Amino acid sequence: MRITGSYKLPFEQDQAYQSLQDPLILARCVPGCDALEKIDEDEYAMSMQVDVGGFAGLFRGRIKVTDAHPPRSFKILVEGGVMFGDLKGEGLMNLTPATEGAELSYDGDVLVGGAIAALGQRMIDSSAKTMIRKFFERFCEEVKGPQ
Repeated sequence: MRITGSYKLPFEQDQAYQSLQDPLILARCVPGCDALEKIDEDEYAMSMQVDVGGFAGLFRGRIKVTDAHPPRSFKILVEGGVMFGDLKGEGLMNLTPATEGAELSYDGDVLVGGAIAALGQRMIDSSAKTMIRKFFERFCEEVKGPQ
């Protein structure tokens, strides 16, 4: 499954890049995140509650940041699973300066297996879009702080 999109961030490119590398900020912004812990240089263990099409459970996985080019881009690799399926994916994040902030564009591929794959791409795609939207809403609030 292909996941692409973009999001306007209300802060500068440097701040956006640094914040996207901060596990404490990310843990507060990822919907359902229980823990995001550094286990190696640019590698993290993650656990989060997921609910996709009536399947709910604890996802456990690893996230690795590669090909970093601060403050412009980085790649993330994700691998993990939950009792009803597994997930493996990679995505490229690009940040560019924009009027009154920065623009983040993302482009990636995700492979799902197990019972969750039977839900079909439309349901998985809808759940992924909802999670991405919620992440960016929280991320902007978290980084921008109180007005």
